[in-house]
Amino acid sequence: MSLLLDAPIDNVEVIHPTHEKATILFVEDENFVREVTAEVLRSAGYAVLAAKDAIDAVRRYGHWLARIDLLLTDVILPGETGCALASRLRGENSNLKVLFVTGYPEQMGRPDSAFEALLAKPFSTGALLKSVRSLLERENVPFREGMQTTHACDSALLA
Repeated sequence: MSLLLDAPIDNVEVIHPTHEKATILFVEDENFVREVTAEVLRSAGYAVLAAKDAIDAVRRYGHWLARIDLLLTDVILPGETGCALASRLRGENSNLKVLFVTGYPEQMGRPDSAFEALLAKPFSTGALLKSVRSLLERENVPFREGMQTTHACDSALLA
């Protein structure tokens, strides 16, 4: 998968976080995509914790629990999926917002929760920053225990 840079990073319209400095836990197994996306988010003023898989993400989340505002995760990861990861982390923080990223948007439905969103790969820097900001600005809707993360994840994983 690739990230479409619609402008050089220096010329990207900076969309500043609405929170003083929102922290994003970004989970992506492809090194290039992880590095470039993390840099785009940092350039826009976000604090970014980048993880290569769910195990790495859970470890980072444990250290930064109270500070993480958004989980940005690929749906398909080695080992545990992004959907399972989101459910696990929401068990500890019911207000955690999640932006799912996938290279298979045709297999995904719409996220069911008011604090979930879906971004298709490849994506532009503008689309990424707009999606992140939009989700961070949404009012928190507590996650109910036992509630599925999203039917979209289930359908994508079964396809």
